[in-house]
Amino acid sequence: MEKENKRSKRSVGDVSPAVIKRLPRYFRYLRELIRNGRLRISSGELSELMNVTASQIRQDLNCFGGFGQQGYGYNVNYLYAKICEILGVGEGFNAVVIGAGNLGKALVRSPMFEKRGVNILGLFDVDPAVIGRTFGDAKVYDMSELETFCENHTVDVAVLTLPKSCVPEISERLVALNIPGIWNFTGSEIDASATGAVVENVHIGDSLMTLCYELRLKELSEEREGTDA
Repeated sequence: MEKENKRSKRSVGDVSPAVIKRLPRYFRYLRELIRNGRLRISSGELSELMNVTASQIRQDLNCFGGFGQQGYGYNVNYLYAKICEILGVGEGFNAVVIGAGNLGKALVRSPMFEKRGVNILGLFDVDPAVIGRTFGDAKVYDMSELETFCENHTVDVAVLTLPKSCVPEISERLVALNIPGIWNFTGSEIDASATGAVVENVHIGDSLMTLCYELRLKELSEEREGTDA
């Protein structure tokens, strides 16, 4: 089978990483507005939903051309389509999940990928108990087949849900395969400069610790208020 031609890449210009990180929130809120039949919305109304100032919303969207009209606000469907275009939703990116443990299986069963236009081509593992089985719509392949599979399919993203100890070896294999994107759930930091790929290191524990910190601050604040009363 001949490998598909790589898709052309789009540039969104020199945009602050902080703005880029907020775009998925616009995506989620706009999608919900569309579900509720909303046709247009002002920056002020959107700011109340998202807990971001109207000024910040206007600044963010102006990075990409604005999309709004004075006195009208934003056309919800049009803005959603533009955000999808910027984020690459609908580009038809293909992903493989490496590691068919509990997290890997949970991810492929989630509608998250489909909603964001990412196709799961398959999972890879070394466990004979899961190889050949299907989870969600994705089949589990033997890790020894990774190179052949990637030669015959366009793979844009490798989702890593395997043990930390396996990361160095898998990273080398992904570099050799020129996989352009790595979504890393292993808890081991992957240096993007060493792979030549776009890497997103996800640390779920960090998010939990941030929540615990906020809870602690809330408790301390309530204690101080009780003391001052």
